[in-house]
Amino acid sequence: MSQIEEMPKAYEPQDVEKKWYPFWWEQGYFKGNPNSTKKPYSVVIPPPNVTGMLHLGHVLNNTLQDILVRWRRMQGYEACWFPGTDHAGIATESKVEKVLRESGKGGRDALGREAFIEKVWEWKEQYGGTIIKQLRCLGCSCDWDRERFTMDEGLSHAVRKVFVALYNKGYIYRGQRMINWCPVSKTALSDEEVIYKDVSGSFWHIRYPLSDGSGFLVVATTRPETLFGDTAVAVHPEDERYKNLIGKTVKLPLTDREIPIVGDLHADPTKGSGCVKITPAHDPNDFEVGMRHNLPIINVMNPDASMNEKAGPAYAGMDRFACRKKVVADLEAQGLIEKIEPLQHSVGYSERGDVPIETLISYQWFVKMDALAKPALEAVTSGKIKFYPERWVKTYCHWLENIRDWCISRQIWWGHRIPAWYHEKTGEIYVGETDPDPATGPWKQEVDVLDTWFSSWLWPFSVMDWPNESAEQKFFYPTSDLVTGPDIIFFWVARMIMAGLEFKHEIPFKNVYFTSIIRDDLGRKLSKSLGNSPDPIDVINTYGADALRFSMIYIAPIGIDIRYSNEKCEIGRNYANKLWNAARFRMMQGPVSARFDSLDGLNKAHLSAVDLWILGRVSQVSAAVNDSLEQFRFNEACRFLYDFMWSEFCDWYIEASKKGWDNPETRDTKLRVFDYVYYTVLRLLHPVMPFLTEELAHRLGFIPEGDSIMIKDYPTAIPESVRSALGVTDDVIRMVEFEFELIRAGRNLRATYNIAPGKPLPYFFKPAEESFRNFLESEMDLLMNLLRAERIEINPDFKPAGATPSIVTPAGAIFLPLDGIVDVEAEKAKLQKQHAELTGWIAGSKAKLSNERFVSKAPPQVVEEAKAHLMDMEQRLARVIEMLEAFGL
Repeated sequence: MSQIEEMPKAYEPQDVEKKWYPFWWEQGYFKGNPNSTKKPYSVVIPPPNVTGMLHLGHVLNNTLQDILVRWRRMQGYEACWFPGTDHAGIATESKVEKVLRESGKGGRDALGREAFIEKVWEWKEQYGGTIIKQLRCLGCSCDWDRERFTMDEGLSHAVRKVFVALYNKGYIYRGQRMINWCPVSKTALSDEEVIYKDVSGSFWHIRYPLSDGSGFLVVATTRPETLFGDTAVAVHPEDERYKNLIGKTVKLPLTDREIPIVGDLHADPTKGSGCVKITPAHDPNDFEVGMRHNLPIINVMNPDASMNEKAGPAYAGMDRFACRKKVVADLEAQGLIEKIEPLQHSVGYSERGDVPIETLISYQWFVKMDALAKPALEAVTSGKIKFYPERWVKTYCHWLENIRDWCISRQIWWGHRIPAWYHEKTGEIYVGETDPDPATGPWKQEVDVLDTWFSSWLWPFSVMDWPNESAEQKFFYPTSDLVTGPDIIFFWVARMIMAGLEFKHEIPFKNVYFTSIIRDDLGRKLSKSLGNSPDPIDVINTYGADALRFSMIYIAPIGIDIRYSNEKCEIGRNYANKLWNAARFRMMQGPVSARFDSLDGLNKAHLSAVDLWILGRVSQVSAAVNDSLEQFRFNEACRFLYDFMWSEFCDWYIEASKKGWDNPETRDTKLRVFDYVYYTVLRLLHPVMPFLTEELAHRLGFIPEGDSIMIKDYPTAIPESVRSALGVTDDVIRMVEFEFELIRAGRNLRATYNIAPGKPLPYFFKPAEESFRNFLESEMDLLMNLLRAERIEINPDFKPAGATPSIVTPAGAIFLPLDGIVDVEAEKAKLQKQHAELTGWIAGSKAKLSNERFVSKAPPQVVEEAKAHLMDMEQRLARVIEMLEAFGL
């Protein structure tokens, strides 16, 4: 059986992907050598959660990283991609607790801290590496020997060291502050872990009776259930309506308490009644008022946001929203509701728990951010770190210029336990990298753990064994590029820059590329609840990893959201098959050229204009792809390669050069040009489609057994000296492209008048300038062949007669006389009939669309379809008119 017979007619990715990934890894191609003499290139993976499964966001993000790493590796850099996973404190603890409850073992409290953490480790070992296995299916060329986990012993050491250093510097402190609280996870959240949603609510205007019985004050609130935590009513000290009441008291509804009326600038006389209820334990602004007036702080909620005993026996234990309904009903029963107004307002939700947060006063650990933020701000504004797209600089700067202290303590068990101990007798706090001396005790360790991001902000250097000195740090730090989503610009990107500058005294990376948001074809974000988020592994099984990779990048312009559907993976699959079929076609011509990777010694006399054109174009494309990747314009690089290979190489060059292969004298030169260009394209494409390019390079014989395309040189533009020696000039490239435009126009004329593809036709060409005439006369054989022409006459003075339609191209006008080729009279009659029908349809369609009743009452989709139909008919009429004009009508 011949080699071509062994090659399937279509690309079958599954077996190919299973074959090459283990080969690459076993050969050590992914491994970074910190002792190399090459220039370093390093990337750290945004560590996916151990709870995670591969989703399309991971596919996009990690494909982009893999493109960069493979490209730099082929450019001769010592490339290393550091992989790993994040322990994801809240998410993982919630997942494991859910699993335990479903199995009947109870939650964490039933097991106790040590037993529960042991269960989490067991779960992590069993399921935590799932996404890593899936990233291998995608083709990610990570150095898996350097895989790290944010709770590895080394990374835990780094976390303790950083905590202690910041504490000793006065940057970390423990204090009572207003914090965000998640009632589901029962833990504090940072500001960045709160997402805001617009929801429908109400403004309840409540009467607070004056204690002396002289009347009442009206306060408005969106949260009547917090009334039990009120410790004052505030009015503006200069408000003439109320200034005489300052110092008096009101009766707090539904309670037996009286609370003071205080004068404070927080009360705005222009809003509502000018009176504001003050609930210091449940509102950040009220907390500040409480501090100024030394008011009591009364927390009326339990950790799960149910009401506690401070709300009184009638409400204690109730869900906060059930309590809200009861409070409103009870106030109405007592005649204390002045009015209720509907309201659309923004409410903070827990990102993980997806429930409204509570703002509570709590003792927590914080990091002072001002001093850390200043150098991080300068690193970006000065251009030391560049953002792509650049518009994210404004977002980054706005956050850092308005930064608040970071709440780093979490009331969960899974994570890095805060290295602080409390002396049980004296209350002294000890903070250290090692446990306190028991002899000085008794000591009790802080039960809280650190925010997950407190470990991942150290990621660019903790994965390189910091705080120990290591060869990796000396060689690979700072890393080169970071690819991440804009949604974690505050959580992670900004904090990594702070940590790098604080602890390594260097920026952690030089460039940050922010990926697009992936949406479905309707513009909705992908989510499991909507059922519009496909499993990437299913997509890979259907289309292949390369098709998914290529399609995702092809449809993802920089800074623009992606509209994704599985059907779009047909772009990558069809492209893969185009490349595959080009390889099958080449194998039919015989063995690959001995000097396929060089143009040295090529016989210039045997090179046609089309050969020179394709060499010039592959040189231009090589330069353009490299430039696009340098600027992180991945989509642009893919489109260059798609258009060149599909249209220019396969559709034009192969067809135009076939006749030269039949000539024994020129055959070797022609095949060598084919091989050179095709091998160049495979290398250009390898970072995007690694499996297919490796397979084709081996099947064609470009790469011997035991070797790999992934370690070959990445193509660049052909040197000017070589292009000049061969005669590859911009003028030749331009002439050939004009020639192809001319051929395309001639084919379009044939198709317009439904003339059989094989029927020989006479064409006339009126060149725009003399140089085109000379060039085209030298290309007459090619023109005759590709136009299926009976004859071609090149005449600067040609004057059409009779029915002679034409098309103008950059090279000039091409004419096709129709007399004797088509039934001119029948064609005229057919066109006139079409003209009359289209004119009538268009008039009717315009009348319908100008009818206001139709436009206002018909469904929007029907109106849009009517507009699109009208546009289509108008375009068809324009073509008919053009054809009638060709017949002299």
